[in-house]
Amino acid sequence: QEQLVESGGGLAQPGGSLRLSCLALGNIFGNYVMAWYRQAPGKQREFVAFISIGGATNYADSVKGRFTISGDRAKNTVYLQMNNLKPEDTAVYYCNTFPDYLHRTWGQGTQVTVSS
Repeated sequence: QEQLVESGGGLAQPGGSLRLSCLALGNIFGNYVMAWYRQAPGKQREFVAFISIGGATNYADSVKGRFTISGDRAKNTVYLQMNNLKPEDTAVYYCNTFPDYLHRTWGQGTQVTVSS
């Protein structure tokens, strides 16, 4: 059964770091490009980063140079290492397949709050 389970969010100070994890169950990981998305209060969900099956990565301009996406196929897990966090990174973070038309059912997401 397919399922996406995000974890690792929390409260961080500006300039701090967090590492998010996404457990992709049901043969999702390894068969699709995997991505992280985020949704800030009052805003639409937006793309953050993706990692291809071959390991190529791409990032939104707003996080380039600060965030790193990676994957562990043996653990069916996609990670998002977030460094130099800014208040505008505050959002609920989700993982899913990429692009949109291949989306699976969304998980519950994980809340990231950046505040001093």
